[in-house]
Amino acid sequence: MNEEIASRGSWQRSASITSLLILLILAFYYETLSSMVSVWWRSETFAHGFFIFPISLYLIWEKRKEITKISPELDYKPVFLLPIVGFGWLIAHIVDVQVVQQLGLVAMIPLVVWATLGWPVTRLILFPLGFLFFAVPIGEFLVPPMMNFTADFTVKMIELTGIPVFREGTFFSIPSGDWSVVEGCSGLRYLIASITLGTLYAYMTYRSLTRRLAFVVLAIVFPIIANGLRAYMIVMIAHYSDMKLALGVDHYIYGWVFFGIVMFLMFWIGSLWREDVKEELEEPSVADMANVISKGKLNITAVLLFVASAIWPVSASLMVKDQITEVRAVSIPTPAGQNGWRQSSEKITDWEPAYVGQQVSSDIDYKQSGKTVGLYLRYYRNQQQGSELINSQNVLIHQKHPVWKMLDQYPIDIKFGKQSFNIKRSRLSSANKKLLIWHWNWVSGQHTANDYIAKLFEAKDKLLGTPSDAAGIILVTEYDESPEKAEDNLQKFVDDMFPSIEQSLKSAAKS
Repeated sequence: MNEEIASRGSWQRSASITSLLILLILAFYYETLSSMVSVWWRSETFAHGFFIFPISLYLIWEKRKEITKISPELDYKPVFLLPIVGFGWLIAHIVDVQVVQQLGLVAMIPLVVWATLGWPVTRLILFPLGFLFFAVPIGEFLVPPMMNFTADFTVKMIELTGIPVFREGTFFSIPSGDWSVVEGCSGLRYLIASITLGTLYAYMTYRSLTRRLAFVVLAIVFPIIANGLRAYMIVMIAHYSDMKLALGVDHYIYGWVFFGIVMFLMFWIGSLWREDVKEELEEPSVADMANVISKGKLNITAVLLFVASAIWPVSASLMVKDQITEVRAVSIPTPAGQNGWRQSSEKITDWEPAYVGQQVSSDIDYKQSGKTVGLYLRYYRNQQQGSELINSQNVLIHQKHPVWKMLDQYPIDIKFGKQSFNIKRSRLSSANKKLLIWHWNWVSGQHTANDYIAKLFEAKDKLLGTPSDAAGIILVTEYDESPEKAEDNLQKFVDDMFPSIEQSLKSAAKS
């Protein structure tokens, strides 16, 4: 009886300390938590985030009998892992990558539970703790490939139906009208909802890992295919109704009704191999029940955990105070023409990239032997929130642009002498003009089109206290039917003008 009382007291102390630590961490990382909640609030795709924490708590509560049969124990491994997670959060905070900050914050919660309650308890509630990661609004990087897949699938199905179709990128036309696959048609919302619900269903319905993983795979594949069918069905409904149906509000109603049917079918399929019999947990031995944590050790561990987690937002605040608040004026010398390239007063196009927050912009058109290339430079000094190169608002065109449409965009490698680096190749189209665009970033004196690498360069500069200047480099030329000749023109421009462009950027950095 005494051992049982001691064990109950140990559980109360450990659970209280664990809860207090988690609340303190959430308070110290309030800005990160707030950024998650704001995304849940404004985005229908991630609105499920409001339910993740309550669901996780419910799943833990459901296992309370099994949990209390295991004595809590201290484990110091997470004390060494927390600083690694915290430092990752700090790097993400420095370069304003919110999703990595959010992942870091959520990762701290299982580590605290592991340290104060021990691995046996943590292993028992590993799924509820892991389920917390669904609260992080992540997945928007999947939008472009999912848009392309939806367009591929829909066009192929239309062709199989026997209806003639003309396609450019994610835009296609059939005799009854024009269509485009935009972000809302990508199916990301359905995919995230399906994975979240499917993972929860798999955990609650199956016992074996194989069956759980099989259903999660089904929850990933099923909505992707179903979204393609949804898009095809909407096009067909509109086509056979003379473009009277599936174009307004009913477009979205059909989509959600279809998604509901898809979810029902998926869960019905999953029910065919459900496992209802739960494995019984072995009763703990008396020695396990007698494993009582001393108050002193628990308090010391709690202090270590708090310091290991709280030091990072404090460090971030101190770094912000040390940052330069006044941005020096910057000017970009016009890249001098090379090898026959000369500035032209005649503009190729009225289009310009939709970048925000830059300190200075430079738009110059060059000509050489009948070839015309536009050079757009967007320069950022001492990058910070709202004034940074790598930003979701910095795009070539916004969705549903009234004049221009994005035909495609993908990475390619280009060469300058013996150098080779990655850029993004894009095609834009309007009613009477087509543009081929090469664009990449110049960060910390390096050229890259990879946003993650660019952010690492920015983090390095900020940690070392060096200027975090950066620039977006955009080259544009016009083409008719095929972009091959335009590709050659841009490559020729890079071969001749790359040193001059780089020299202008270096001069701007020294100004």
